[in-house]
Amino acid sequence: MTPLVVAAVLLAAVTHAAWNALAHGIRDQLLAFTLVGGGGTLCGLALAAFTPLPAAAAWPYLLVSAVLHVVYQALLMRSFSLGDFGQMYPIARGTAPLAVTVLAAVFVHEIPGPWVLAGVALASAGLVGLALWGIRGAGSRPHWPAITAAVATGLAIASYTTVDGLGVRASGTPLGYIAWLMFLEGIAIPVYALATRRGRLAAELRPYAVRGLVGGVLSVFAYGLVLWAQTRAPLAPVAALRESSIIVGAAIGTLFFKERFGLPRVAAAGVMVVGIGLMLAG
Repeated sequence: MTPLVVAAVLLAAVTHAAWNALAHGIRDQLLAFTLVGGGGTLCGLALAAFTPLPAAAAWPYLLVSAVLHVVYQALLMRSFSLGDFGQMYPIARGTAPLAVTVLAAVFVHEIPGPWVLAGVALASAGLVGLALWGIRGAGSRPHWPAITAAVATGLAIASYTTVDGLGVRASGTPLGYIAWLMFLEGIAIPVYALATRRGRLAAELRPYAVRGLVGGVLSVFAYGLVLWAQTRAPLAPVAALRESSIIVGAAIGTLFFKERFGLPRVAAAGVMVVGIGLMLAG
């Protein structure tokens, strides 16, 4: 985890929170993810024209990852439609680092040292605390369908993160890998929307076109940085550091969606920062 890798992953975290907020701000989530997917597909095609093809060994990972990304997008749409951005985003992102740690140890044989493991666990605890602050107040109850969708989203994130960590290392070209991944996974939801909305789709997309397509470009940039970082550092600390986007997401939820932040969230964010520090020190 060199300073350059850390800076790249932190920039990816901010960018990722921004595109998720843009998507959440569009009430009709199918329209939102149609535009994000369309923007990602266009970026993928543009990149593919100027980058070499990934090596043959990377294509099985690309195909599996594309399917996992579509599952992730469907679950994320579901969680955003059921709950607050400031709660669903932290739960989804906070579930991923611990799952990636386990998957990386089993499938990539990357066994974290005690400091890194402690840091990942502490950072994840902070993320969970940040999420659970959304379930608060006298008489409030957890909205279990929303929480279930968010946790399932986090498990999908962990799955594609591990697959892509292996795939991008086998590809020989991180830019080529991200180009083809964005193309393959980006077309699924727009095709589904076209089939289900038919003649209404263009008119429904028009008011949100710029916002959604910008979200698609930001999603490519954010994940491209993460894939590059995965070629230069172990998967678990990259995944945990990437989830510092949750602090940004909580701030966005407060500023733009009028969701409460509060002292417990400040404390949870502090725990997360300490965990990241331990992880990087390890």
